[in-house]
Amino acid sequence: MHPPTPGSQEEGLNDVQEMIKTEKSYPERRLRGVLEELSCGCHRFFSLADKDQGHSSRTRLDRERLKSCMRELESMGQQAKTLRAQVKRHTVRDKLRLCQNFLQKLRFLADEPQHSIPDVFIWMMSNNKRVAYARVPSKDLLFSIVEEELGKDCAKVKTLFLKLPGKRGFGSAGWTVQAKLELYLWLGLSKQRKDFLCGLPCGFEEVKAAQGLGLHSFPPISLVYTKKQAFQLRAHMYQARSLFAADSSGLSDPFARVFFINQSQCTEVLNETLCPTWDQMLVFDNLELYGEAHELRNDPPIIVIEIYDQDSMGKADFMGRTFAKPLVKMADEAYCPPRFPPQLEYYQIYRGNATAGDLLAAFELLQIGPAGKADLPPINGPVDVDRGPIMPVPVGIRPVLSKYRVEVLFWGLRDLKRVNLAQVDRPRVDIECAGKGVQSSLIHNYKKNPNFNTLVKWFEVDLPENELLHPPLNIRVVDCRAFGRYTLVGSHAVSSLRRFIYRPPDRLAPNWNTTVRLLRGCRVLCNGGPSSHPAGEVVVNMEPEVPVRKLETMVKLEATSDAVVKVDVADEEKEKKKKKKKKGSSEEPEEEEPDESMLDWWSKYFASIDTMKEQLRQQEDSGIDLEEKEEMDNTEGLKGLMKGKEKAKAAKEEKKKRTQNPGPGQGSEAPEKKKPKIDELKVYPKELESEFDNFEDWLHTFNLLRGKTGDDEDGSSEEERIVGRFKGSLCVYKVPLPEDVSREASYDPTYGMFQGIPSNEPINVLVRVYVVRATDLHPADINGKADPYIAIRLGKTDIRDKENYISKQLNPVFGKSFDIEASFPMESMLTVAVYDWDLVGTDDLIGETKIDLENRFYSKHRATCGIAQTYSIHGYNIWRDPMKPSQILTRLCKEGKVDGPHFGPPGRVKVSNRVFTGPSEIEDENGQRKPTEEHVALSALRHWEDIPRVGCRLVPEHVETRPLLNPDKPGIEQGRLELWVDMFPMDMPAPGTPLDISPRKPKKYELRVIVWNTDEVVLEDDDFFTGEKSSDIFVRGWLKGQQEDKQDTDVHYHSLTGEGNFNWRYLFPFDYLAAEEKIVISKKESMFSWDETEYKIPARLTLQIWDADHFSADDFLGAIELDLNRFPRGAKTAKQCTMEMATGEVDVPLVSIFKQKRVKGWWPLLARNENDEFELTGKVEAELHLLTAEEAEKNPVGLARNEPDPLEKPNRPDTAFVWFLNPLKSIKYLICTRYKWLIIKIVLALLGLLMLALFLYSLPGYMVKKLLGA
Repeated sequence: MHPPTPGSQEEGLNDVQEMIKTEKSYPERRLRGVLEELSCGCHRFFSLADKDQGHSSRTRLDRERLKSCMRELESMGQQAKTLRAQVKRHTVRDKLRLCQNFLQKLRFLADEPQHSIPDVFIWMMSNNKRVAYARVPSKDLLFSIVEEELGKDCAKVKTLFLKLPGKRGFGSAGWTVQAKLELYLWLGLSKQRKDFLCGLPCGFEEVKAAQGLGLHSFPPISLVYTKKQAFQLRAHMYQARSLFAADSSGLSDPFARVFFINQSQCTEVLNETLCPTWDQMLVFDNLELYGEAHELRNDPPIIVIEIYDQDSMGKADFMGRTFAKPLVKMADEAYCPPRFPPQLEYYQIYRGNATAGDLLAAFELLQIGPAGKADLPPINGPVDVDRGPIMPVPVGIRPVLSKYRVEVLFWGLRDLKRVNLAQVDRPRVDIECAGKGVQSSLIHNYKKNPNFNTLVKWFEVDLPENELLHPPLNIRVVDCRAFGRYTLVGSHAVSSLRRFIYRPPDRLAPNWNTTVRLLRGCRVLCNGGPSSHPAGEVVVNMEPEVPVRKLETMVKLEATSDAVVKVDVADEEKEKKKKKKKKGSSEEPEEEEPDESMLDWWSKYFASIDTMKEQLRQQEDSGIDLEEKEEMDNTEGLKGLMKGKEKAKAAKEEKKKRTQNPGPGQGSEAPEKKKPKIDELKVYPKELESEFDNFEDWLHTFNLLRGKTGDDEDGSSEEERIVGRFKGSLCVYKVPLPEDVSREASYDPTYGMFQGIPSNEPINVLVRVYVVRATDLHPADINGKADPYIAIRLGKTDIRDKENYISKQLNPVFGKSFDIEASFPMESMLTVAVYDWDLVGTDDLIGETKIDLENRFYSKHRATCGIAQTYSIHGYNIWRDPMKPSQILTRLCKEGKVDGPHFGPPGRVKVSNRVFTGPSEIEDENGQRKPTEEHVALSALRHWEDIPRVGCRLVPEHVETRPLLNPDKPGIEQGRLELWVDMFPMDMPAPGTPLDISPRKPKKYELRVIVWNTDEVVLEDDDFFTGEKSSDIFVRGWLKGQQEDKQDTDVHYHSLTGEGNFNWRYLFPFDYLAAEEKIVISKKESMFSWDETEYKIPARLTLQIWDADHFSADDFLGAIELDLNRFPRGAKTAKQCTMEMATGEVDVPLVSIFKQKRVKGWWPLLARNENDEFELTGKVEAELHLLTAEEAEKNPVGLARNEPDPLEKPNRPDTAFVWFLNPLKSIKYLICTRYKWLIIKIVLALLGLLMLALFLYSLPGYMVKKLLGA
């Protein structure tokens, strides 16, 4: 009983992959279909297995396995169902990966853990010697009348490839096929034997044995075929790509061998290439295939294609194999579209289990009708004269070729490793594509200068019009040794030229007005705008106070546009600002503007981190909305293509609006939560490279891989095979050169398409690395912690900041900057590492990150020094770059040949056809206002991407987060490091002093807590004599993290009402980091620790109420924990103090002791009862007073009730005593207070009884006297 077959699932997933690869439309629909099929299959298995469960012949293992399969498949069916709903166009790739996991799980479940039936072996014998064999799993051949349980190869004609037995079959020797067999196999119970020929193809009959022997339904000795067809196979072998490098030169001499039934043919050998274009048609004539015609049409035999490397000595080396099925044309079908002529397809080539390239080919199997070959489509095209009797691929099938020019920018080579133990000294780069190529100039001394002196070269080549069929481009680096020898250093195959193809800008692009119309909230003033703006200008209004998330909606504009767009901040925002200004002094203290002198770089950093988190949250929200929108688009998309296009555009605009200008709901809350007056920087949660496309805007980096890939190295990762990097670029375009480039005024033909690139001469640069902090470091010590410090390497400079290691921290804050002088290109790879300090032995590397500074330095995104959000000349936000914004803007305009910048009138600057506005004055340290152009220049820089033609995003002032990796643990992140790098060329003005980002020092404070009284404390003790309830109350307090320094009041004995009087003072000195709202504690972890460890913990005060016991442990009664930054304000009286104040059920105003400084009130104390619910167990009246260490020194007080400034003794009632210490007092209390009325009543009753007794006693005597008349 097997789970649903992985086969159909695999087929479906391969389809989806192929659709994504060839960019066919709607791969998501096919994936949904696959998931639908999977969930139905799981459901079917479930119902089948349910019937099957009670089987008596099952062992316990079978039963348990069936249960486990049912469980797994039920959950898989559910997951497939939910996954199907989540498949969207942009999530197809991720969901495809999840489906691959399902496939693996299915394969695992389908494997029987115990082999019940042995496998079938097929041996090929020669001279009684076993030569080759094939092994077929019996479960694939098992017959069952239930379709789901039928083995996948049961009752089918199967092609088997025999391989060598024993050890000879392992490794590359065993990859060549020894023989190919076609077999019909069936395995079943003897009672089902009548079905054994059920799958035999039509056209075959069994030879019946003699009837009388009773052998009538045993397998036939032989089969006879009654029908045969004649065919011709045409194999159109066009090209192979990314083949295995079989020779030590890193290339191969490949040829292909095609096998079909019992014939084989070879293509010609092409020398020295990994991407051979054979362009050859192989014709197999007079093929006889047996069986019914329609069956052959639907299921033709397999074609095997093997690729070999021709060696001048010895036999050819096997390089890989692939299988294909031909497209069949029967004699009665016409040779016409849509099926014919066949399209070229890519077939994946396998070498063992690894992939080894692709084959681009097409195969057609044509039936030879009664009229013979005359009916077949003619074989057009000449027999190639140069190559002998070789037929090229016919015109309808071969791709249409055009002449392309490939321009190559040779920049330089980096990090070349040794080859055959010798260092690379005179390297050269060879570029080859489709048989044509070009060589770079020779680098004469690699150590001295690894850059090329001739930058641009080109070659022309014929490439297919269809970009998917472009051959790869090979980059090979050779080292020119003595005596004219060449040694291959490494090679790189650029598999797709698509990203390097130059497409001239589309002149017929739709006018952008339609786009703008969709942007609500923007006023569009078309052509006849106000006369103050000439036509063709776009005014961008900048409001510097707006927080970063709420910048105005920017509009993408065409270079040719001729309208004025006034982009403005929403009106409600302005209103809000006015109101805020009006409020001014009357605002609550929480909302007041931060004091400029209090702010430092860390304030800016933490504000930015909050912004980043908020943005990520908003992105998630808007992503969900967009998915729903897209789903609707998909369903309506079929109604009209045009409508769909417009909708997609609208959705994009909507998203743009949503991310840049939050709706009134979100927008209005944001300023209340954050202090918008702090300038922010951009915190990237990933590397800067991933945000700016690896800074490969014009300079690309190609990894060079080691030449011959030995098969023993299949396990080695690509990292280990990298032998260096080639820096350069490619540009592919159709000849002739596009006019818009060649017509430009400053066009230099030697640079071709690479106009305006900088010189690659060596340059000296000051590199300034700021390391902020590390997070989630991998523990390096036995105690699960690490003692990290920073090490920086750049060229020959190696800085190790070993003295300043941070003890026992996995999230250390470094706050350091390092200055290094380097010269590009020799020293361009910066390594920032985090090491673990060890007292004994060498320090261990925790992880490191590498940054290619050269790509950043030369990038158009200007990654040398980030552009700040605002320009200021003093304070925490001081401008870091030695060049002012106006100078940077002038330089960018000059380099990009842009008209501008034209400053004036004040507060305006015009660049190209864009006008930027902003403040026109700046305040210096003394508060003097001066006119300046820097603000508007900065406004233009921050929107540089909107400048036509040359615009691109400039790197903002930022902090990037880089993963730390360890070469010994490849692929596993060892933590993350937050840093940024500034670079300043040495021939420019020197930059100022580095920013001070050293970690904030905690401030010393003293918290004074006076416990005045308690009330309504639960009574815990029973009186020994009287059985009365009472409590001996005391209060205990401490700051979180300092439990060992807890302080107790004295005991209020024998409280009978739950009231206690203390007048007791605690003193808690502590170090506090205001920015992080944490208390900093430094202490040794144990007596053996070398140094103190720093801990950061929240500032929380705990107050507890206890019942003191003399002989047993004290009883805990209740507690409250107050977060000193936000705790409920105390109630004025004990009556108003309720339990809800602490549980947060009622809305109590929250206060911060750091703002209020002094707070007094009543707070509830809680404890959990038997049902684990909170109950009120007492109330405490306390006063909290916070002072800085300096204030505390000037105004000292005593602990408890001691001098100086002693508290008066509490006025406790006389009941607070212990009976055995003062028995008389105890009796007095008992008599006077508690039992006074009771005693009076008893005395009166006793008097009454006494009198009655006396009366009764004296009554007889009186009676006698009376009677006798005495």
